Amino acid sequence: MLFSSPAWDSVVYWALDLETGGLDARRDPIIAIGMLPIRHGTLRLGEAYYSLVRPPPGRIIDPDSVRAHQLVAGELREAPAIGEVLREVDRRLREGVLLVHHRALDVAFLKDAYRRCGMRWPAPRVVDTVDLLIRAKRRSPFKDPHLPPVLPVLNLTRARREYGLPDYQAHDALSDAIAAAELFLVLRSVVGARRLRELR
Repeated sequence: MLFSSPAWDSVVYWALDLETGGLDARRDPIIAIGMLPIRHGTLRLGEAYYSLVRPPPGRIIDPDSVRAHQLVAGELREAPAIGEVLREVDRRLREGVLLVHHRALDVAFLKDAYRRCGMRWPAPRVVDTVDLLIRAKRRSPFKDPHLPPVLPVLNLTRARREYGLPDYQAHDALSDAIAAAELFLVLRSVVGARRLRELR
């Protein structure tokens, strides 16, 4: 039972990031998806996947979100619909573990999109770099037991800086997927995880 979980680098992780037209998965559309695999502990940039997504009728892009991702409706008019893009996503998710930064947002949007498209959610195992940031902070060798706990930085760009990783263009789905994948590899080492169960 102790060794029932696979070695962390024996499974495939698909880092994923979404750009959305707002923050409410029940109302706002997915407008871009970026994915990147990690195989045998190595990022595979040549297998990266990126697509814009045409919002379905009635789903409007919140103007406030445009300030972040800078995608406007006219750029998405010729993009594939979410159903077509989800088939690409689904093929990848069924290969391994879903890796995200802040699962509460990305998984909620994905589940809603699957439901609306009449597709079965594959319920992949999920690794969240936010969870790993919290665990890494708890393991800090400089932690003083007499002081209140210090919350980790959860913003992706700022968290990467704390671990010496460079800035990338934020709010680009593929750049953010790559950024999360690199942060994952650093945090995996920091928390000393050797098996998949230690990452979840």
